[in-house]
Amino acid sequence: MKLTVNDFQTLQKKGISEAKFEEQLSMLRDGFPYLKIDSAVTPGHGLTVASPELIRQSEEIWMKYLAGGAKVMKMVPASGAASRMFKDLYSFLNGKSDRPDNDFMRKFFDNIEKFAFFPRLNFLCLQLFGLSIDSLVKKGRYKDVVDVLLTNSGLNYGKLPKALLEFHKEMGGSRTPIQEHLAEAAQYASGKDRKAHLHFTVSEEHVPLVEAKIEEIKSVMEHAYGVEYDITLSVQKPSTDTVAALADGTPYRENDQLFFRPGGHGALIENLNDLDADVIFIKNIDNLVPDALRMPTITYKMVLGGILVGVKAKIDQYCERLEKGVPSGEELAEMVDFLHHKLCISHDGTADMTPEQLRDFLFSKFNRPVRVCGMVKNEGEPGGGPFLAYNPDGTVSPQILESSQINPDDKEAQKLLKSATHFNPVDLAVSIKDYKGKKFNLPEYVDKATGFISSKSREGVEIKALELPGLWNGAMSDWNTIMVEVPIETFNPVKTVNDLLRPTHQPS
Repeated sequence: MKLTVNDFQTLQKKGISEAKFEEQLSMLRDGFPYLKIDSAVTPGHGLTVASPELIRQSEEIWMKYLAGGAKVMKMVPASGAASRMFKDLYSFLNGKSDRPDNDFMRKFFDNIEKFAFFPRLNFLCLQLFGLSIDSLVKKGRYKDVVDVLLTNSGLNYGKLPKALLEFHKEMGGSRTPIQEHLAEAAQYASGKDRKAHLHFTVSEEHVPLVEAKIEEIKSVMEHAYGVEYDITLSVQKPSTDTVAALADGTPYRENDQLFFRPGGHGALIENLNDLDADVIFIKNIDNLVPDALRMPTITYKMVLGGILVGVKAKIDQYCERLEKGVPSGEELAEMVDFLHHKLCISHDGTADMTPEQLRDFLFSKFNRPVRVCGMVKNEGEPGGGPFLAYNPDGTVSPQILESSQINPDDKEAQKLLKSATHFNPVDLAVSIKDYKGKKFNLPEYVDKATGFISSKSREGVEIKALELPGLWNGAMSDWNTIMVEVPIETFNPVKTVNDLLRPTHQPS
């Protein structure tokens, strides 16, 4: 298609090349292939279940690694506005009923004093209306309470990021997710110098608010945990935005301007690529617990970190040997065994390769970023999670897949999907440097064919939106991957406001 001068200016401003723009349009027109699954990852079949001895060994390896002066970082992909967390409250606020008319809203008001934000919300209600929350509720003024919680007349929680919401009560106050993540980092990711490095990705409009909160809490948290925090922020790059298209595949425009959308969390592979650390832990902003319940999290972060360090040391050793030339038959056999049984990568053709071909194949498979992924037992409906999947080069390797990547009309694939015993809680320890200590260029390891297309309504027009390969899905598709079972106690997400009423988010 022919681009206008205005189009070229838009692309230049965003840092998107014409070739990348055309590639995006092609993806929107042609769609993406479904992935072929070999099998679900299960205990003993691609999934490590940590024994007490493995836990002990991994903790020892991790503590020794920290004591050796390694730089460890915690990356937290912080969401945009927390509006989805309050979806039910918005429905009530904009609905016809003036009183709670469903179980969700009744639960919210029956337990409102249990929320960490209750004191501030109550104070603002007194300021604005001269009435406490209890008095407003007795008068049937439920919507006034919700309005003060969500809008800029009060706490403005509907427009703030989850990072800044009061999640947990503590003696004399409350804690936000930012504070809980700082506490976590101090307890398993502070190095020999007692420095704890954290990186938050935030929406551009929230940067000043997040910076102000960090300035407010940093010295207090440092004193409480005996560490020094090094905290950085980044925003999703405009160059990772994706163009929207009409049903016929032509670009969608508003006011004669090409219309772009954020490309999803897969765009954050660029932010991760900009970081410099020996090990990086990745965990979502809303998956956390108070201090008193954090011990399982600390233990299994050390397990993930220790396993990563051990596997990476062996990979580095093999790469150094392979770089020198063709190893002996015995050495090659050992490496193939490690590839098959530790990294769970299989390839039918390795037995027919010459020693030289096998050397090149092994080096290409070992010399890649490494991740150790925590997986939680699936106690609900089966869905996306850990699978052994086929790659374009004919290998089979561990992948984290979403159900949208599996053909819904393929009965065998759907059967395999439902056989999954675990799901992905987004709990990763990653190494992004090679055996010489040089950083990998992470975008080179993205499987671009693993994005997906969603339908959106924009100004009454149905448009096609392009989602980039997810950060822990296709964006890390070509990484070496170890799957480890972690206990459900380490997975405590807050998707709706009422999730904060769960015991794991309430003081004991």
